[in-house]
Amino acid sequence: MIFDPCVFCAVAQTWDTNFSQPIQLGGEGVWVGLISSGRCAIELESGASMAGAGSLLIACGNTTLVPIESVHLVAVRIHGQAALACAHGLQNPFFIGCNTLPSVADLVTMLCSDLVPLAPARTSSAAFRILCSISQADAPAPALPPLVAAAISAIRQNYAGLYGVEELSESLGVSKCHLVRVFSAAMGMPPGQYLTEVRIEAAKQLLVHRQYSLEVIASLCGFSGSNYLCRVFRKHTGQTPAQWRTANANLSLPDTPLSADASLYI
Repeated sequence: MIFDPCVFCAVAQTWDTNFSQPIQLGGEGVWVGLISSGRCAIELESGASMAGAGSLLIACGNTTLVPIESVHLVAVRIHGQAALACAHGLQNPFFIGCNTLPSVADLVTMLCSDLVPLAPARTSSAAFRILCSISQADAPAPALPPLVAAAISAIRQNYAGLYGVEELSESLGVSKCHLVRVFSAAMGMPPGQYLTEVRIEAAKQLLVHRQYSLEVIASLCGFSGSNYLCRVFRKHTGQTPAQWRTANANLSLPDTPLSADASLYI
């Protein structure tokens, strides 16, 4: 063979996944993904960058994605000589609207589909077209304010133990009014609502993966009791926890990191 296109540019990995807990993209080369639903943020040294459905992710190296709400992501990791050259020019991961690069969204979706298996040469060609397109993408989404990024991190790490927004604001060294104002402007919802949504997602995963009682689940997720859990859960999902557990018995969700108290119930 005179030339092997897979050495120059090839797809090393594909992902078609739903996640509601932080995930990490790793491996050599360039990740290009499409968020088809939900919202998530990229953790950066300077803070965080957030995007929602219809956004493209461009990243290399180890990149942590933090869901703001449950996210569906299709993504490909491209490696080879062309991908290494592209990765060399990427300083930080970033999001960009897929309307800016519509062909990239179509190609990523095609490569992640199992319906029409492609020959290696065609896969290599599609991957190279993706790299050529994203090489012109130079308009990353603005980063979240550091205060908002810190609040998101604090909520996700301690949703079971937080008593409310006032305690959160005190831990961050700001007033409650200031936190609510800044958080709402950046996220489109107040921090209290975001805290509730994180707790609901955690409850869903415990309902699927473990046969805990509702009282235990309420305790592990930060609700004051099973009655309050049921009331909030039904308001957000339209179903009681028991109905949701039955309807989603075969749902594949990543395990939720449990609080230290969880070991008491295992």
